[in-house]
Amino acid sequence: MTVFDEATAAKATADGWYEVRPDERFAMVSSDGSVTGAVNGGVLLATVLRAVMDTSPHPHPVATSAHFLRVPRTEPAQVQVTWLKQGGTAATARATLIQDDMPALEATVTTGALGASAEGGLSWTGRPPELPPLAECAGFRKAAGSMGFAGFVAQVDVRLDPATTGWLRGEPAGVPEMRGYFRLREDRDPDAYLLAVAVDALPPVVLGLGALGWAPTVELTWHMRAEPAPGPLRLAARARHVSGGWFDEESEVWDSAGTLVAQSRQLARVGRGARRSAPRGESRMP
Repeated sequence: MTVFDEATAAKATADGWYEVRPDERFAMVSSDGSVTGAVNGGVLLATVLRAVMDTSPHPHPVATSAHFLRVPRTEPAQVQVTWLKQGGTAATARATLIQDDMPALEATVTTGALGASAEGGLSWTGRPPELPPLAECAGFRKAAGSMGFAGFVAQVDVRLDPATTGWLRGEPAGVPEMRGYFRLREDRDPDAYLLAVAVDALPPVVLGLGALGWAPTVELTWHMRAEPAPGPLRLAARARHVSGGWFDEESEVWDSAGTLVAQSRQLARVGRGARRSAPRGESRMP
């Protein structure tokens, strides 16, 4: 079992109830290099999905909508799963991550089957994002062992397209976009649970506007479109509107075979602690 599988495990304790634990190994890192205790939202979603899929009549979480209500501590918690519908084509469940009798994450998950299009059905896909070779993209490989190499960034290998990293040098591009590659540092092929992480794995797109700081997700909806092939995933994210302390973020996930495997849209806060632009030379992701 990989660290990711351990961190997202859900153990059934009663009918519809699961024991989980938000894992500090996937928590975010503050500007001083310390682990904040705020576990990446995609990892929390993957944990909830494990509980849902345990009793799902269908093999794939095709649509998930989640509201992040509060930040759970890295301590024991529970997931309650209630099935609202179980049909022959799709089933829908409500899943709640609970800690200290308070909901921290509320999700609605629809499960179904993914595969070849039905005979005579439409089939069309847009173009995947154009990225430089993986070796030319900025990552954290050289930061291993440094103060900031802990928590989430120590578990995932995110390589950013240099065209979207000007904010690291105090030179934001002025466009709310991020692109890059994503994979675990462990040897593990992508699946539905890792796609739940991938849709929220890139740095917030508002960094491209020079707004640094924690940008907490308020609501995120993602769709699984296909089973991913082995290998690194390609990610592309953008915003269409940033105003009043809120921003949207649309994300696409493509596998190594060039197949669109996941899409997401989220609403997030720019963050009270955000500041405009970074001092030159600052190179740590928030």
